[in-house]
Amino acid sequence: MNKKLLFITDPLKGLNPKKDTSIFMMEESIALGYKPHQCEMKDLYIQEGDVFADARSIISAGTTQIEGIKKEAIKVSDFSYSFMRKDPPVDINYINALHLLGLAEKQGATVFNKPNSIKEFNEKIFAIHFKEFIPTTLITSNITKIIEFQANHEIIIVKPLDGMGGSSIYKMEDMEDDNLDILLDMTDDESTQIVIQEFLPQIYDGDFRVLIIHGKPFPKTLARIPQGNSFKGNLAAGGKGVVMDLTKRQQEVGEIIGKYLVEKGINFAGIDMIGEYLTEINITSPTCAREIYSQSGMNPIAEYLSEL
Repeated sequence: MNKKLLFITDPLKGLNPKKDTSIFMMEESIALGYKPHQCEMKDLYIQEGDVFADARSIISAGTTQIEGIKKEAIKVSDFSYSFMRKDPPVDINYINALHLLGLAEKQGATVFNKPNSIKEFNEKIFAIHFKEFIPTTLITSNITKIIEFQANHEIIIVKPLDGMGGSSIYKMEDMEDDNLDILLDMTDDESTQIVIQEFLPQIYDGDFRVLIIHGKPFPKTLARIPQGNSFKGNLAAGGKGVVMDLTKRQQEVGEIIGKYLVEKGINFAGIDMIGEYLTEINITSPTCAREIYSQSGMNPIAEYLSEL
């Protein structure tokens, strides 16, 4: 086959081979006879009008290690497919990398997920495009509005617009001094917008990650179940991952969102659901594929790559 693939990721030394979906993608691409390469955003550049990547060839990848050889300059348009798999935050460096990848597309590159779509949709706000599926939500920097929202819903969740992995997420049952201090810090004294949602007690049954592959929900989902006294299901925040079959509701929501994602050039995404509600649509570097495969034997990455 000899398809040459480029994976743009965080530094390899910081990725956990046992869990990381990008490494899983490289492993599966080798199994399919492809030639995976890896680089970081800083390795993308323009020279004489062309977009290049200083990329290393990955010669082996698995759950214990990943090995590559010395980087070489390769035009991004020379890869069969390039995959933008850098974790958030989508900051100015991330946006600049997307600009370069957008230019590479004009030069013949095929990039997933589409750079313009990543620029267009904030992952926390994206779900609100499907407001019929979401919990009651407020996005604001105004403390008074947040206080009113809490009074109406009693228990609320607040989180930043650029967070991931369960970081900087708070459950608030009052607006006493400590919580007000947190809100002032999160909003940078009411200048930065944050997300506020009604608390969903169904979280204790799991925060479900549903992978959307080429517009279709994968039949197995990972329920990330909070442990101990925590309300956070995220694996990075200590949640326990348990693979389950999709519910009818998850299937229905996944199909509707999947159709829209494909239209936007997003062929690998992860939607998060708590109970009946959609909470996020992840399109930068969706995870949980390794956990789903290891527990169920069903391989979402093999399905994803084989259908490209």
